[in-house]
Amino acid sequence: MNAASHFSYWATICLMVMGLFIVMARANLIKKLVGLAIFQTSIYLLYIAPGKLIGGTAPIIADGFSVYSNPLPHVLILTAIVVGIAVLALGLALVVRIREAYDSIEEDEILAAEERQP
Repeated sequence: MNAASHFSYWATICLMVMGLFIVMARANLIKKLVGLAIFQTSIYLLYIAPGKLIGGTAPIIADGFSVYSNPLPHVLILTAIVVGIAVLALGLALVVRIREAYDSIEEDEILAAEERQP
C-alpha cells in the first residue's frame, strides 16, 4: 500500500485538524461556523471513503457482477448533510441575534459586554 491509496484518509485528517483549529482558535463567530462546516465535511469524507469498493457496482443483482458497493454510508451522509445545513442555518440565525444584542460577533467583545451588564 502506498500513500496515494490512502489519500482520502489524509485529506480527512487535514480537514478535521483544520476545522477543529478554526473552531478553537478564532474569536469571530462566523469563522467558528466556517470551521464547524469544514469539520463536518471531513466527517462526511471519512464515512464515504470506505463505502466505495474498487470494481464494485451498485447493489442491483445482475449477471456478470459479483462485487457490490455498500450504499448505506452514502444514505447516512445524505441525512448528515441535511442536518449539517440545518445546524449551520441555526448558527447563522444565532449570530444575527447576537450581533443585534451586543453589536459585535467577536467572542471577547461579547464576553466583555456581558460582564459590564448588571
